[in-house]
Amino acid sequence: MAISLQDQLKKSGLVDEKKAKKISREQRKENKLTNKGKKPKIDEEKLALERARAEKIARDRQLNLEKTQKAHEAAIAAQIKQLIETNLIPRDGDEKFHFTDANIIKHIWVSPEQVDHLRRRMIAIVKLADQYVLVPINVSDKIAQRDPAAVIFQADDSPASESSEDDDFYAAYKIPDDLDW
Repeated sequence: MAISLQDQLKKSGLVDEKKAKKISREQRKENKLTNKGKKPKIDEEKLALERARAEKIARDRQLNLEKTQKAHEAAIAAQIKQLIETNLIPRDGDEKFHFTDANIIKHIWVSPEQVDHLRRRMIAIVKLADQYVLVPINVSDKIAQRDPAAVIFQADDSPASESSEDDDFYAAYKIPDDLDW
């Protein structure tokens, strides 16, 4: 028959009789508590508290991140609004200038000089709330750095090579003054 670990420890002299009884009583108490379900419940409560704390910390971090993101977006919107309001070019004219905004053709009334400036990339069209306004091209570049969707129209910077060839071909023909594109 096999000798238990407790009996082996008693024989070797590492544990005396009194200490062995105390250990066996503590083991029986632990077994009774685990069988009744009391001991694991305490551990589960501690684990639940720790989980709740960890979740609260994670939720607070997420909320702080969202708040800082909203504050950053509000600051950018305020910067864009200030740039537009300080550099606004008044629109006064009787000529329609057509452009697209979200695949919808829109138009604004501008002077012929402003149409020329729009085509030569000297001014651009930006959106402020639900209005379309004109601003200098350097301001529109600053706005595009902050929010590219706010800049509605900027003429292309690079001239097309085909148009110069076409211009050479049609150089001999005179364009009527009353022709409007």
